[in-house]
Amino acid sequence: MKISRVTTLASALILSAGLASAAGTDNLEKLSAFKTTGTDLEIPTVDQTGKHADNVRKFLTNIKLPAGFHIALFAVAPDARHMAVGNNVGVVFTGTRKTKVWAITDRDMDRVADEVKEFAPSLDLKVPNGTCFSDDGFLYVVEHNRVLVYPAAEFFYESPDVAAFVVVGQGELVPVEEESFNHGARVCAIGPDNKLYIALGQPHNVTPADKVEMYKEHGIGGIIRMDRDGKNREVYATGIRNSVGMAFNPANGELWFTDNQVDGMGDDIPPGELNRATAMGQHFGFPWYGGGNVRTAEFKTSEPPADTIMPEVEMVAHAADLGMMFYTGTQFPEKYRGGIFSAQHGSWNRTTPIGARVMFTSLAEDGSAGETEVFASGWLNEETGEYRGRPVDVVQYLDGSILVSDDKAGAIYRIWYDGQ
Repeated sequence: MKISRVTTLASALILSAGLASAAGTDNLEKLSAFKTTGTDLEIPTVDQTGKHADNVRKFLTNIKLPAGFHIALFAVAPDARHMAVGNNVGVVFTGTRKTKVWAITDRDMDRVADEVKEFAPSLDLKVPNGTCFSDDGFLYVVEHNRVLVYPAAEFFYESPDVAAFVVVGQGELVPVEEESFNHGARVCAIGPDNKLYIALGQPHNVTPADKVEMYKEHGIGGIIRMDRDGKNREVYATGIRNSVGMAFNPANGELWFTDNQVDGMGDDIPPGELNRATAMGQHFGFPWYGGGNVRTAEFKTSEPPADTIMPEVEMVAHAADLGMMFYTGTQFPEKYRGGIFSAQHGSWNRTTPIGARVMFTSLAEDGSAGETEVFASGWLNEETGEYRGRPVDVVQYLDGSILVSDDKAGAIYRIWYDGQ
């Protein structure tokens, strides 16, 4: 009897999931045809007050910043990951590693969010982590194995029905048999060539030797690019373990990206990476190198590619370097203009935890990396080893301040400078 009930329940759950998926596909077809889906017009919002918000504000008093800088809670946004700031009204579209993208609005322009609600709630999304905007206002969302584009997202986001179109169909970003819960959170960026760039983390700690060539062909463990409509896909860079942050230097158009190093090699090796791609077709060392110039045991007897590009910056091991951006504003002092802000999510496999902070890397006149320093810290309680928060991404807001997402606290912070 118990087995029968369990079987019946399992069958019901499978049927329910199938119906939900079918409804999501049907809704996408409707939205692509500018038709309504019948979704409730009243989209529930995330409470921006109460105990959780108060506690987040309380621990922000522990954050250390350079003199003249300040930090405050911008929004409560559960599972907040990578962000894209709208070009016009400044809506912050925030991805998650679950099923939602948040649309975050500061309606009264006081630099604190007034409303956080689900974006495109009628769609069935899977790990919609990566968000990026084109200069002409198209929002791209990269899921685990699909890419959608939302033209005029800032115009339609107030409604549950938004114009939505497929760029890469479900199951076509990576081969379905290579889908994995590991390293499946994608990021994207629009290049100076007006193409869509997507980082595809490979799912292993160290790629099995028999999969290296196949992964290279598909761009898994690399960065791919394509026309904004999904056509003319090509592999831009390879030899990357799991990049979850990339941005183009507006000064010269070069692509920079973070990369997470191999686990299980010890507390202090291999280093995390901040990389600089100066041309298409470059190889950045993985899986022959686990991070920096540290060789992996699995590929130690195999000759690495002769033209391997070493990291521009070696970060501390296991801090989990994720989102990054180039600062183009004028609010911050001259020192920070044109430099890179990047987020360290924090270690999970180190005897003494490290990370959970925002780093700053200056650039030299020739475009190479200068000094790297800690910009914001304090999310890690070094006495107890407990994470108060875990920064994921850094983006520039419309007024020249920066926003930092945190998927542990479920929050977005705003950091600004007034010299006081």
